[in-house]
Amino acid sequence: MASTFKIPEQTPPPTWDVAFLFPPQGQWTEADYLALNTNHHVELSSGVLEIPEMPTRRHQVLVFFLCLCLRQFAAARRLGTSFLAPLPVRLWEGKLREPDVFFIRREHKDRIGEAHCGVPDLVMEVVSPGTRRLDQIIKAHEYAKAGIPEYWIVDPENETVSVLALKGTSYPRATPRGRGAAARSLVLPGFSLRIAEVMDAE
Repeated sequence: MASTFKIPEQTPPPTWDVAFLFPPQGQWTEADYLALNTNHHVELSSGVLEIPEMPTRRHQVLVFFLCLCLRQFAAARRLGTSFLAPLPVRLWEGKLREPDVFFIRREHKDRIGEAHCGVPDLVMEVVSPGTRRLDQIIKAHEYAKAGIPEYWIVDPENETVSVLALKGTSYPRATPRGRGAAARSLVLPGFSLRIAEVMDAE
C-alpha cells in the first residue's frame, strides 16, 4: 500500500512580530518616517506615528476639487503650485504632517522637496468625523506655530469653510461661512470659492 507524504503545515508568525521591525511608538525619527515605503496617509508627531482614518469618497472629491481650483488659479498667474496628500510637510524638526491640500509660492520653491516639503504658504484640511478635533484645534495650533500664513478648514458635515489668517503666532477666531457665502484668500488676493460650489462638487 502506497503511503502518502504530507508536507508539514507551516504556521505563519503572529502579525504582531512585524512590529519588532519598526521603532516603538514615541521613538520614531524623521529618518525612520521618511524611509517608510507606503503611499498611505501617515504623519509623525513627537516620535509617534499617527494614521488618520481612511477618507471617504466625498472627502476625496472635495480635496481634489480644492486642489484643482487652487492649482488653476495659481498656475494662470504663475504664483506657485499646490499639492495634495499624501505628501509630507515638515513643520519643524520631528513634526511632519500631510495636509489635504497645500500651496507654496513661487518665491518659496526651494521648500519643495522630493520626499517632503517645507512650510507651505497656505493649507487646507477637509474635516472628517474622526479628525474634527485634530483639524480644528491641534493642527490649527501647529500650523500657526509653524508660521503658515493661511489655513482653510473645510467642513462638509456642516457645509462651512473657515479661513484663518495668521496674526502674530496664532490664528484669530474666524466665523465659519456657509453655503450662501464665498471663502476668500488673503494670501492669494483674488482667489475665492463659492461655498455652495465646493459642497456640491462631484
